[in-house]
Amino acid sequence: MEVNTFLSFDIGATSGRAVLMTILKDQFEMKEIHRFSNKILEIQGRYYWDIYHIYQELKEALCYCGKEKISLRSIGIDTWGVDFGLLGADGVLLSLPRAYRDPFTEGVPEHFFQQQISQQDVYKKTGIQIMNFNSLFQLYQMKQEKYSPLEQADKALFIPDLLSYLLTGNRVCEYTDASTAQLVNPYTKTMDPDLLSAAGVSPSLFEKIVYPGTVVGTLTESLGRETGVGPVPVVAVAGHDTASAVAAVPTTDRNFAYLSSGTWSLMGIETDEPIISEESFQENFTNEGGIDGTIRFLKNITGMWLLERCREEWKREGNDYSYAELLSLMEKATPFRNLVNPNAPCFSNPLDMRNAICQYCQENGQQKPSSVGQYVRCIFESLAFSYRKVLGFLEHVAPFPIHRLHVIGGGAKNDFLNQLIANVIQLPVVAGPSEATAVGNGLIQARTAGFIHDRWEMRRLILSSAAPKVFVPQVPFSTYERAYKKFLSLTSK
Repeated sequence: MEVNTFLSFDIGATSGRAVLMTILKDQFEMKEIHRFSNKILEIQGRYYWDIYHIYQELKEALCYCGKEKISLRSIGIDTWGVDFGLLGADGVLLSLPRAYRDPFTEGVPEHFFQQQISQQDVYKKTGIQIMNFNSLFQLYQMKQEKYSPLEQADKALFIPDLLSYLLTGNRVCEYTDASTAQLVNPYTKTMDPDLLSAAGVSPSLFEKIVYPGTVVGTLTESLGRETGVGPVPVVAVAGHDTASAVAAVPTTDRNFAYLSSGTWSLMGIETDEPIISEESFQENFTNEGGIDGTIRFLKNITGMWLLERCREEWKREGNDYSYAELLSLMEKATPFRNLVNPNAPCFSNPLDMRNAICQYCQENGQQKPSSVGQYVRCIFESLAFSYRKVLGFLEHVAPFPIHRLHVIGGGAKNDFLNQLIANVIQLPVVAGPSEATAVGNGLIQARTAGFIHDRWEMRRLILSSAAPKVFVPQVPFSTYERAYKKFLSLTSK
């Protein structure tokens, strides 16, 4: 029997992995073959991604495939959004890409709105949530600083496209990742010339936008020879990791909301057209690109970032808690004693996350968390209430009824949080796949190779390969009414 294997590189802000997907008739199998860390480098006050480290890790995975004589049909890469690398006219990378957590864009949107284009007009042009690290503001501030790599740049490539370029020598601008930049018109799906001009860059800085499923090229001859895998095609999948994850929602109809749960929580719906209105502007919702030209209408919520940072701090103190241990400690903590707004600016990148949580609680008339379990409970309960608030707006604007919430990504394995979410939103929560991004990445490659016809067939294939876990509400919402009102008062400030 012919075996068809696709290699997905799924790279996040803290780690990356290489996953093999093998298609077998009407099912697929996944196997992780390589995992590596990904850290932000701080150099003289600037924050960068070590793109060469990532490239070397991709080569490690390819060498494994060559050594094991695994025949690859294609390769796909997904990463986070907004960040980009700058190339000179000769194709040389001019510097490490700046990282979105670099504070150099703090306060920049306000300056841009005053000096260039108003906040309302920027939103009308793009439908993208205003966040200080969006590519638009990075470019604008680099121009203000006369940042030499931008001054010398011939092309800018978003991170998944930059990695594809390093592998193949070919350059593209993939739609889903480009859509996060706050530079793309969601109706025409092209770069907006007015915004590029306002940022101080030429429209030629970016390649023409292509859609998921475009073949970028094949591995360079030297790389194919060095790794032993040969001239394997590289496919521009849904380059933004959330777009690949949403492509892997296991459903047969459109009546769902999704929650891509990881370092960030991204909660939204899949629509055919953008939703750009005064309401969506005021609520700071975003319209990002999805597979088949769809729109991911969603809200970015600072997700498990708070807990990940707390875990790092506990680990430095000699307490390397597993998630099971944290859940056990949390169950002993008092419910709803501490609540925070996960999206508050103070949680973006504090030197000490626990201290930031304590200060927030004190400033809002709450006692400081008094134990490890109390910190964990505070984070989980605050996230669940955030999801209810966002879902309420989605139900208001969705062009269809929402019957359930699909939780995809790492959070799909958090049974406690998923049951809490079901109780709080009073809808079924369907959890899985936890590897949604890698699954979506691989299935888009399989579709490009002709094994799958459309995204609905992709989703049916996921359902037939692994049954998701379903959580139904177990208590009435009245149980949480008082605490939720407290949370709303915090987030309205």
